[in-house]
Amino acid sequence: MNISQLLERNARKYYDKEAFVSGSLRQTYGDVDRIVNTLASELRNLGIQRDDRVLLYCPNTMDFVYSYFAILRIDAIVVPVNAKFTSRELAYVIEHSGAKACIVHEQLMGHAEPLLERHPIVWFTTGETNEQVASIYPTVESAYCEIIQSSRENDELTTILYTSGTTGDPKGVMFSSRNILSVATMMCIETEMNEPSKVLHLMPLTHSAPLHLFFIAGMYVGATHILAPTFTPDLLLDLIEEESVTHFFGAPVAYLLTAKHEQIQSRDLSSIQRFVYGGAPLSTTEVKFVQQAFQTDRFMCVYGLTEAGPSGTFLAPNEHERKAGSIGKRAALNCEIDIVNDNGDHVPRGEVGEIVLRGEGTMLGLYKDEAKTLEVLKDDLLFTGDLAQEDEDGYIWVVDRKKDMIISGGVNVYPKEIEHVLQDHPAIIEAAVVGVPHPEWGETIKAFLVTTDGQLPNINDYLSTQLASYKIPKLYEALEELPRNASGKLLKQVLKQERLNQDEY
Repeated sequence: MNISQLLERNARKYYDKEAFVSGSLRQTYGDVDRIVNTLASELRNLGIQRDDRVLLYCPNTMDFVYSYFAILRIDAIVVPVNAKFTSRELAYVIEHSGAKACIVHEQLMGHAEPLLERHPIVWFTTGETNEQVASIYPTVESAYCEIIQSSRENDELTTILYTSGTTGDPKGVMFSSRNILSVATMMCIETEMNEPSKVLHLMPLTHSAPLHLFFIAGMYVGATHILAPTFTPDLLLDLIEEESVTHFFGAPVAYLLTAKHEQIQSRDLSSIQRFVYGGAPLSTTEVKFVQQAFQTDRFMCVYGLTEAGPSGTFLAPNEHERKAGSIGKRAALNCEIDIVNDNGDHVPRGEVGEIVLRGEGTMLGLYKDEAKTLEVLKDDLLFTGDLAQEDEDGYIWVVDRKKDMIISGGVNVYPKEIEHVLQDHPAIIEAAVVGVPHPEWGETIKAFLVTTDGQLPNINDYLSTQLASYKIPKLYEALEELPRNASGKLLKQVLKQERLNQDEY
């Protein structure tokens, strides 16, 4: 079965079942499949063929759902693009992917308009049209009669997801239906998602975890999907109550913001079976803060990366009391995990090494980058770049990104540990720690802080009780905010490059 056939099957099996809720719009699986056939026919009539790359530049709306499946139904390659991408970033993906067409949501046409002349591809929109942009929705009612079926094999390329680069341009990660269905099946089983489930989508469906782990997982079992084009704490709480949501995946910041909502203690969140978080780390302190605010023991951590499907490990709800902050002790279904040294050998418990993963969800490769593919994929092992260690009970704790590790005076220093300590200080909102060149030590430690009053607090006494002396930053700088990309990931490379000349020793 390929991804397009999931919808075809659900339309036969659950024709009258409510499949999608988006604002006031409520549609069955039969409704959605019929509209997808219509759009697929329109795409084909306007020249989109098998293996053409079609960009989907759209927030979490029904337009995304229709377009996603319509692209796959005619055996084209779907390329979801982050709705927060700027014109420059969109242009890069168009050029790098060799796109034949781009579907742009009407709310995002302002970013696409500067590119229409420069990139003479086929442009579609969900809104008003002109000579340069066609409507994705056909005007001929008879198109509804045509039934189109995908012939794509499970192991063929079906999707290219562009990761939001933190050190350079986005990378195109290639997936087959087999890859995607492997991780979707895993999520169904590990979170007990099934046909009666109601899955809430507030995180962008252009990202691998919301799309593959939750959207496709919900499609796999015929669940009901609730969509909203953006996230706010109010939306999260309101939709859980109104729609009796059972499963929600959110980035850590979504939970941290909602935990501070003044009404959270009075809201009815009892329908939730799994609050899943991942995509960035939560410290032990943060996990316990969120759990207490939400008054639930149903939190589940997932660890993985886009190149793995995503897949990796998970920390089950009943493990949070003892191991909150860990990513768990066993690999998820259809996946294997190990921690290795620079020679690829397993490291014993307590030692730091790099996480490697093996599984059916692992990408086909990086688009137009064979050298980088060979660098991270070796003998079917995916080298994640994440440094971690096992504790005495076998639970895995991510220490830091390999590329972020600081070597000062020949000693390895892990910025993440320092950041967690800094963020526990009451005057500090956010912290980012990087290594900057030092003439004697090789690198020294610098901390960038976002504080409650915009000033640098005196924290040396505090840090001296929390960290060994060689881990305490020697340089500090206060910022109004930390630099992040369109996905909200911290851009440490920007801090290193832009601030380097300011530092004196």
